[in-house]
Amino acid sequence: MSGIMHLSFILLLTLFSFTNFAQTTIISGSWSVNPVLAEYSLDKNNGDRNMMLEIKFDKPFEKTPEIILSVSQIDADKNSNIRYKAEALSVSKEGFIIKVRTWADSRIFSISGYWFAAAD
Repeated sequence: MSGIMHLSFILLLTLFSFTNFAQTTIISGSWSVNPVLAEYSLDKNNGDRNMMLEIKFDKPFEKTPEIILSVSQIDADKNSNIRYKAEALSVSKEGFIIKVRTWADSRIFSISGYWFAAAD
């Protein structure tokens, strides 16, 4: 298990440490945004820019899950500060949206990571 995956798993266990795991459903996956995606803009211009990535669960949860995101890779311009925010939005039993944002003169060529969803 990579260091990022290991750390993410520890965070997931900590978050749900008071939950009965016998009744908890946990699923995970990976995510990535890069210039292959239509309308990719994290590497262009200045100011506030963002990308949205829809995640659909193979099987819906019975209750709305908690989401944990991690970033495991980022490729950015070495001539500017690396500024980014990755967050889960519109979480439902069926899925959620990952929003990746950058701002000012930051240029992100690609960014990826893992997500975990858990509900009891």
